[in-house]
Amino acid sequence: MALELHPLEQFKIEPLIPLHIGGLDVSYTNSALFMTIAVILITSLLVLGTRRGALVPGRLQSIAEISYEFVADMVETNAGHGAEPYFPFVFTLFMFVLFSNLLGLIPYSYTVTSQIIVTFALAAVVFIGVTIIGIVRHGTHFLRLFVPEGVPLVLLFLLVPIELLSYFIRPFTLSIRLFANMLAGHTMLAIFGGFAASVGLLAIFPLAINIALVGLEILVAALQAYVFAILTCLYLRDALHLH
Repeated sequence: MALELHPLEQFKIEPLIPLHIGGLDVSYTNSALFMTIAVILITSLLVLGTRRGALVPGRLQSIAEISYEFVADMVETNAGHGAEPYFPFVFTLFMFVLFSNLLGLIPYSYTVTSQIIVTFALAAVVFIGVTIIGIVRHGTHFLRLFVPEGVPLVLLFLLVPIELLSYFIRPFTLSIRLFANMLAGHTMLAIFGGFAASVGLLAIFPLAINIALVGLEILVAALQAYVFAILTCLYLRDALHLH
């Protein structure tokens, strides 16, 4: 009997605690559960890792300190002077995306970042946040961001609309990049895993590919968290320093 494969079944959102307020569905879902787990794990790591503050750090303290220093260096290098107050925001984004990506690699878990609504919500917070920061910091001079310096006046009619378009598509490109990478990687894992299960004794080759894909997905999970955070820093630098 042939094994029927449903590689996209893993991305289905299922209500765990059905709840409706009026006509609005606010059920607690599997997606919300794993977001909650990610927050609990991050909080536990940081609280337990920094509770004692030993001179010779243990494993948890080392992981917490490395994460802190890594993001702090990222903010300082890419967001520029004056971005220090926004470090907690970038650090929270990085850790949440990283843990959500890695949790999705555990069998029978759920990949939160494979949902476009989740990644778009994160990207929208970044976009709206940096825009507000830019307007508050520079006022109407924030509009200079869309006017390249040293460009002849006649070319501004072409370049300003391009700059505006590239600015307003930021939340879409930021969210789609993360969503698409996680969706594609987990779909490939499901396809090769299902194929390995269906061929029995001949499963060595697809199983080996699946093991290699898991290693690649761990790398992609970390890389996508890094890309999301570093792009946030670059957008923040534009808001703080314009061109």
